[in-house]
Amino acid sequence: MKRVYVKEEACIGCHLCEVYCQLQHARSKDIIKALRKETPHPLPRLRVEEKGVVSFSVRCQQCDEAPCVQACITGALARNPVSSLIEIDPERCIGCWTCLLACPLGAIKQDIEQKKVLKCDLCQGEEIPVCVANCPNEALVYVESQDDSPSLESEVSVPVK
Repeated sequence: MKRVYVKEEACIGCHLCEVYCQLQHARSKDIIKALRKETPHPLPRLRVEEKGVVSFSVRCQQCDEAPCVQACITGALARNPVSSLIEIDPERCIGCWTCLLACPLGAIKQDIEQKKVLKCDLCQGEEIPVCVANCPNEALVYVESQDDSPSLESEVSVPVK
């Protein structure tokens, strides 16, 4: 399964990955309408963490043994047997946030307005997730993963500087 990895030393904390994620999940697909006029307001399925000069993008890594799926009391989170992605059934989600507490990466987000959870869906329907395709510094890479290893060096054929 392909996953998105971060080259921390290349991330400049521009937050464009968040903006493009919001736009991808907006109804209008127009940046001005989406961010100013759309209701409910589209939310990104990832976040950028920053501490001093270090910044990096955090999103769901579609864990093989996903604690969020095990914690979900309604079964709203489940692994799709075809795509292997962990998906949310918004009809079953009751906004109890137990999956949010169980996620070891803190990658599940609250949609307070809708009382539902959000998480990265790897932009299904797109060849490359929009966060990766629009990262100006190529800090995000989308590569095939063999395991849950968080190490980018073992996944990317191009050396990380």
